[in-house]
Amino acid sequence: MNDLTSLVDWSRAQFALTAMYHWLFVPLTLGLSVIVAIMESVYFKTRDPRWLATTKFWMTIFGINFAMGVATGIILEFEFGTNWSNYSWFVGDIFGAPLAIEGLLAFFMEATFIAVMFFGWKKVSPRFHLASTWLTAIGASLSALWILVANSWMQYPVGMEFNPHEMRNMMDDFWALVLSPVATNKFFHSVLSGWTLAGVFVIGVSAWLLLKKRNAAMAVRSIKVAGWVGLIGILGTLATGDGSAKVVSEVQPMKLAAMEGLYKGSCGQSIVAAGILNPDKKIGDNQAPYLFDISIPCGLSILAEGDPDAFVPGVEDLLAGISLTPEGDTIHGISYAERIERGKAAHDALRRFDIAKAAGDESAMLLAHADLKKDFDYFGYGYFDEAGEAVPNIHMTFYAFHIMVILGGYFLLFYIVILFLAYKQRNFLEGNKWWQLVAIISIPLVWICSEAGWVVAEVGRQPWVIEGLMPARAAISGIPTSSVITTFTLFAIIFTGLLIAEINIMLKYISRKSKENIE
Repeated sequence: MNDLTSLVDWSRAQFALTAMYHWLFVPLTLGLSVIVAIMESVYFKTRDPRWLATTKFWMTIFGINFAMGVATGIILEFEFGTNWSNYSWFVGDIFGAPLAIEGLLAFFMEATFIAVMFFGWKKVSPRFHLASTWLTAIGASLSALWILVANSWMQYPVGMEFNPHEMRNMMDDFWALVLSPVATNKFFHSVLSGWTLAGVFVIGVSAWLLLKKRNAAMAVRSIKVAGWVGLIGILGTLATGDGSAKVVSEVQPMKLAAMEGLYKGSCGQSIVAAGILNPDKKIGDNQAPYLFDISIPCGLSILAEGDPDAFVPGVEDLLAGISLTPEGDTIHGISYAERIERGKAAHDALRRFDIAKAAGDESAMLLAHADLKKDFDYFGYGYFDEAGEAVPNIHMTFYAFHIMVILGGYFLLFYIVILFLAYKQRNFLEGNKWWQLVAIISIPLVWICSEAGWVVAEVGRQPWVIEGLMPARAAISGIPTSSVITTFTLFAIIFTGLLIAEINIMLKYISRKSKENIE
């Protein structure tokens, strides 16, 4: 068991490493492509060479980042086959479909038009070039769509039917995957958060230009475009974040409880605006969950259910299968212990089906299949021995969620102030080094916010690879732990090298171009 745990932990660590490095590049690609497209649209309309120079400046930075994102993304898809082969077999027909569409349609479209965008300035008409730039931006978002559909299905598996003859799940409703509430919220939340991140990046770099007193007019133009894109992005991110919280409360209530560090829920449940968890708190003890907290009365009930009096369950309530009526009466549902029991019954039914199939006993196959269907909703719980194994890392999820929310509020204020300065106080914008330093410091902060969002999404659903259906321990490949450790180390070195290379290339390019007159 220790060997299995080690293999699971290292496989998860390797995938997390790859995903988090990949996500350093993706949101900047999503947002910067839109900013560049808007800048070129202004140039197309005005034919002002200053807008052409501005467009080309940011387009080059976009290209550097795009190349790095592709390199890390390819490795992510390979890892499904190398480290998670059981998962790939179990749901490959479902999970592979959106990834195939992403590769054949979205990425192909993106890769085709990005070539025209970079090398077609004097080879195609201005109108076609502008269309290529917008199609590159649209292709990037479509690529994100299909990847997020696949990820959302792992969070909320719908549109499938288990085939006991092949021992795997088959898709039976493609549009249920694409249009699931998890997928739609996650797509808009992720893409718009990319607009937010790219806006901060452009403003931060422009602030550095102003600090160095280089190309001030171009910097102000860039701040205005990035400010509006970023403001729309953060407003949309906050709105879709609210929608995501409501969806999570319905389909992943354990994740919501972990996000709030909520052990015992109540009607009219407050929400923690800021707090410190009690590190000694254990499930089932009587210790206070927080060492310190600032809470908003009824906030979580409103966030999750839209009703200030609604009951929101905590970790212990979910494990016990307990909920409350508005009058305070207890309702007993299915506890996690019962889910484990029924999951094991589903496993047993699947084994009986396999034995009956080998023996050619049709009646026994039908009986076993009926038993399997009755308990299949709890199939994944059958891999656990005790209910506590189904609880995610509460501390990591709680802190990541609150870092994301606090920084999200900061960036809303950031964009409002920046746009006010850009349009009403340009002299202050160009001459005050303190706001310029704040804008520059905001660049790493926005990446912390972005990565924290993915930590919430992925750590909050652990130990599941597919929510309720397959835990990580059942999804991994039967490979030596030493092999995973070796590749983890290699990837850590390679990805860190790529990141350092990207930052170095960007800094050199920005520094060199800033010394040219591209006003």
